[in-house]
Amino acid sequence: MSSCLLAIDQGTTSSRAILFDHQGRRLAQTQREFRQYYPEDGWVEHDASQIWQDCLRLCREVLKEAGVEAAAVAAIGITNQRETTVLWDRATGTPLAPAIVWQDRRTADRCAELKAAGHEPLVQRRTGLLLDPYFSATKLAWLLDQVPGARARAEAGELAFGTIDSWLLWNLTGGQVHATDATNASRTLLFDIHRQCWDDELLALFRVPAALLPDVRDCAADYGRTDPSLFGSPIAIAGIAGDQQAALIGQACFSPGMVKSTYGTGCFMVLNTGEQAVQSRNRLLTTVGYRLNGKTTYALEGSIFVAGAAIQWLRDGLRLINHASETEALARSVGSGKGVYLVPAFTGMGAPWWDPHARGALLGLTRDTGIAEVVTAGLESVCYQSLDLLEAMAADADARPTALRVDGGMVVNNWLTQTLADILGIRVDRPVVTETTALGAAYLAGIQVGLFASLEEVAAQWQCERSFRPALDESARQARHAGWRRAVARVCEGVKEG
Repeated sequence: MSSCLLAIDQGTTSSRAILFDHQGRRLAQTQREFRQYYPEDGWVEHDASQIWQDCLRLCREVLKEAGVEAAAVAAIGITNQRETTVLWDRATGTPLAPAIVWQDRRTADRCAELKAAGHEPLVQRRTGLLLDPYFSATKLAWLLDQVPGARARAEAGELAFGTIDSWLLWNLTGGQVHATDATNASRTLLFDIHRQCWDDELLALFRVPAALLPDVRDCAADYGRTDPSLFGSPIAIAGIAGDQQAALIGQACFSPGMVKSTYGTGCFMVLNTGEQAVQSRNRLLTTVGYRLNGKTTYALEGSIFVAGAAIQWLRDGLRLINHASETEALARSVGSGKGVYLVPAFTGMGAPWWDPHARGALLGLTRDTGIAEVVTAGLESVCYQSLDLLEAMAADADARPTALRVDGGMVVNNWLTQTLADILGIRVDRPVVTETTALGAAYLAGIQVGLFASLEEVAAQWQCERSFRPALDESARQARHAGWRRAVARVCEGVKEG
């Protein structure tokens, strides 16, 4: 039996295909960035057809690069940007409109109406989520109302809804399988995370026909096989998880109290809470960590909408840098932002603020502020937002984590990772394999096809490449965080005044 596992990692700004061996070592990788569309203020869209074609091409390329035939691949695992909403025609497989991305804020007013009508307590009890345009339900309802004829066709069973995992699965199987996993379902505002099923009352609240919905399965499950025409021979599709839950698995955070944080386009901190679905008192999200063999493990999550995207903005928007790798040297040259704070609320503020109308700001500028200070403030904004999440998480879990496992493209920056430890005041561990999102998807597929006997076997493969320990004194740490909180307050107050 082959021990190669193919992971499709479909992210917000790029898609990747990675081939892993049985020991979780990367054999080959291909990646491609794709276009972001911003048709109106607060709107973010993707071309779902382009995403599918990119992923197909990347899978073919990675197999060719590794010299591996499709027949030698044990299984495919899929991980994806969550909440991004695709609506397509079941007969033709054609999307009816651009995909509405998780960052999109066009339904903020609708969420505010539902909240004002008193619906948020019900939504939070059933889904663990808050009423925010971040999630899929109001995006889907918007599409049904705005695309001519879509609502009637949806009620007639002619259309299908899915997050990106479902969309890729549909295409990989030639339209034979319309399914998702419990982690992606838990991010829609339509799924009861306690009963583990679509909720009729929530479907009625958001006006979503049940005929649109995919089947919900375990994270490691039989998701069918690829159409033979795609890769020359069929490959089993055996694992699916949303990107942050896949990273939780790739980081082997299998015990309650373990926490990881992924630094990509956004930043997402996830704390394993075991069999208990802890309802947050601090505006964090209660979500499905993973579901295996019908058993659900829950998690608390804090979501930062802009992390690496802030550095991308400094590069592409302001053109202060040519490449993200330049940020480390610039930050080392100044040591800190010197009182400059970048609040990257380009698409609103996530946890624990949840302000969809907030917009970004750069504060504390003086005559001697230069590129290095602004870039450093961009990096520090990620650390300060992480501290906001950690403090909320510690309050909800009644215990402060002693270590944080980190991954994602940003953590290759040693200055950033050390500053993260300094600002958080806890040890930060960076693994040998930093592609933990893709690795988690591969592990899930491997579990399903029998390459791994247990989570303990997966955990045994995790290795720490470097630990970063806090070196900032407590008074300085608190002073810098207080400055950040004042900056955020200015942004939120500005929205109210406006």
